[in-house]
Amino acid sequence: MNLNNLKLHHKLVPDNYLKLALEAQRCKEIQIKELLEKRKLPDVGWTEELIEYVIQQLAALDNNNFEHKIGLGEREARMASKLVINRNYGFGHGIGRSGDLLDAQPKAVGSTIVAQLSNALVLDVIRLQGIKSVKSYFIAPMATGMTLTLCLLSLKKRRPPAKYVLWSRIDQKSCFKSITTAGLTPIIIDTVKREEQDGLFTDLGKFEENLSCIDREEILCIMSTTSCFGPRNCDGIISLAGLAAKFDVPHVVNNAYGLQSTYLTHQLKQANSAGRVDLFVQSTDKNFMVPVGGAIVAGFEESSVHTVAKAYAGRASSSQSLDVLITLLCLGKIGYQDLVSQRKLNFVYLQKQLEEFAEKHHCRVIRAKANPISLALELKTLSTDVATKLGSMLFTRGVSGTRVIIKGCNKTIDGFEFAG
Repeated sequence: MNLNNLKLHHKLVPDNYLKLALEAQRCKEIQIKELLEKRKLPDVGWTEELIEYVIQQLAALDNNNFEHKIGLGEREARMASKLVINRNYGFGHGIGRSGDLLDAQPKAVGSTIVAQLSNALVLDVIRLQGIKSVKSYFIAPMATGMTLTLCLLSLKKRRPPAKYVLWSRIDQKSCFKSITTAGLTPIIIDTVKREEQDGLFTDLGKFEENLSCIDREEILCIMSTTSCFGPRNCDGIISLAGLAAKFDVPHVVNNAYGLQSTYLTHQLKQANSAGRVDLFVQSTDKNFMVPVGGAIVAGFEESSVHTVAKAYAGRASSSQSLDVLITLLCLGKIGYQDLVSQRKLNFVYLQKQLEEFAEKHHCRVIRAKANPISLALELKTLSTDVATKLGSMLFTRGVSGTRVIIKGCNKTIDGFEFAG
């Protein structure tokens, strides 16, 4: 309730009391005004009460929440359960319009503002993390794998004869399935070892060989990965960007975990300067600590990103945008930077503790220097059964983010066999 423009009768409340109350309300309104006008992440995170107040005010702008609503029609944001209404703050229309995720919706002014604000705050974070030259971006209402599929399908519209994706192997199903689900053929390029260096590296020679041998019109893109499971290093995306520019082939970067790492964002920035990066995709849950279901599509040219937004069929859920908006307002710029700094310290601490453990038990931590996200521990001294049991023991003790990989265990995904 805004009482600033109302003249209240002194019998309701004394003027001096009202003045103090209005001053407190004015501070809140200034914060909201700055957010809507500047569309920047506040330095200090907001209180939950203020965030909820803003969300409720925005929800009231959607026509399904109007007092005089009749709701005659096909898409009127009807919700049968009060629990569902409360869970979604009354937002029911979704975002975008048929044919474009970035279009405003006439029935859903509040939902549109939520989508645009969350996109703007995400841009602020991307630039805060060092990628200042990013030109276009949006939150997609799908997790990373399906968002990569959408990116590939949008490229396919621009390059109809293309059918091959040159893919630097990463042992993670969703990245690979994003290619096959799009009806494309992956050219799998295995990572390689280097003398006197730990970890696995991009086989740049194989990429250049394939780019030289395959008809360029049949190559849809290069797909590389920054963040990944150890002992794999971040792909040589700077060199791959150079190859993409040299052979005039699009380059899509799977940056799933990478926004939280300034090392990886610097690699992206350098890759764009050195060559070609058309699109880079990152997960909302991994980088902003929200429920699974969203991803950020970003690029250094507006046309590339907007083509992806236009490739989405129909309207989309606003839940992912709302989760990101609430979380970023809660953290603020300082809060987000603190989390990034703390993650770096935690990584160093974990590495130190693992190395002490490895020395004690005659194991070895693989030092993949170009991987600031994940650590790998060799278990050569353990039998297959014991190593598998170790994974189970960790899981049942609450350490659920680890994987035990058994050598020689082959996997088949969509007809393609991967040697373990």
